[in-house]
Amino acid sequence: MNYIPNILFAIALISGIGYFATNVKKLIRNLKLGRDVDVSDNKSQRWRNMAMIALGQSKMVKRPIAGFLHVIVYVGFVIINIEVLEIILDGLFGTHRLFSTVLPASVYGFLIGSFEILAALVFVSVIIFWMRRNIIKIKRFWSKEMTSWPKNDANFILYFEMVLMTLFLVMNATDVHFQAMDTGNIISQHITSWFGNTSSETFHIIERTAWWLHILGILVFLNYLYFSKHLHILLAFPNTFYGKTRPKGQFDNNEAVTKEVKMMMDPNIDPFAAQPEGSVTDTPAKFGASDVQDLNWVQLLNAYTCTECGRCTSECPANKTGKKLSPRKIMMDTRDRLEEVGKNIDANKGMFKDDGKQLLDDYITREELWACTTCNACVEACPVSIDPLSIIMDMRRYLVMEQSAAPMELNNMMTNVENNGAPWPYNQMDRLNWKNE
Repeated sequence: MNYIPNILFAIALISGIGYFATNVKKLIRNLKLGRDVDVSDNKSQRWRNMAMIALGQSKMVKRPIAGFLHVIVYVGFVIINIEVLEIILDGLFGTHRLFSTVLPASVYGFLIGSFEILAALVFVSVIIFWMRRNIIKIKRFWSKEMTSWPKNDANFILYFEMVLMTLFLVMNATDVHFQAMDTGNIISQHITSWFGNTSSETFHIIERTAWWLHILGILVFLNYLYFSKHLHILLAFPNTFYGKTRPKGQFDNNEAVTKEVKMMMDPNIDPFAAQPEGSVTDTPAKFGASDVQDLNWVQLLNAYTCTECGRCTSECPANKTGKKLSPRKIMMDTRDRLEEVGKNIDANKGMFKDDGKQLLDDYITREELWACTTCNACVEACPVSIDPLSIIMDMRRYLVMEQSAAPMELNNMMTNVENNGAPWPYNQMDRLNWKNE
């Protein structure tokens, strides 16, 4: 018996999964560069969010056309890949359609028939997606941050899916044994006729070629995900689980500032007395965030999960009025900077060497940050629970508390609050007059 194909298959499988595992390890390392954050609350709500948003696609279908097509691709791609298990077993043990010998013919036929219908639907949906992106040119796919790589990346994935679905159907159509079963070949039986009077030997060559290209294509696709926005296929589940469960309008308070304010308001505490280590006067080494290491790991997970779909930017009122802010760009810039930091660490044997750059100014401008109205429209629009606003607020906090670099209007407002107890430049004695205006 010739074991060479089995050995080659095992080498390809181990290499593909091994390289994927290496990239997953690198991704986890990069996430750990962020600050720790407690996400142990509301476990039941987190599980519901993951089930409804990531698995159930509840937010995706809020835009019916794109949502419906995405559900077809999502369900089809996941279910069709169940057959990958059979392909892997066949490749390792030298069998052919192993499950057809284990399962009843009707059950096996039903499964493969379902896969073929879904493959055809996925193919059609992907073509419509391609047309929306490249012919209709929907505006949110052509924003200025969608440079050559993001645009090409989206198209590469669509081409990948078209090719994989085609190979799957051709593999079935040219499998003489499967076609002879005459069960489950709902779509492939019509493709068989396209080959005319092809000999059984030629059919076998085509079937084997399609089989190898299909499984190798899946392994290439798996490893391409790390470099692509389609990493959300895997990360949407943890991202929705660890997403914010509090009301969207509730912002994080800085614990050190809160404690210091309480101390100042407590008449029983001498603010000038020396305080022990670990007391309420302890302050963090840095307020806010100027680089990715200052963000928490959930925010970094958000960046890796971003689908670059542009729903956040299309809903952003600042962007709609011509401001420079694009929530999608905030997430893309965060991921790009995080990848840059990760490569820096790899190049310097596990240590980060200061490169003179940071997320603030080198990637995200101050104009973008201050254009945000904090309305949470981007957070509400995101189909996978990404929170660009939290990054914006942390970077604003850095500008205000570390650099005293708030816009003049904001500084005036804060001065008025300090002096007058209100944002307006009127004496507190005139408070009743404000009410009447």
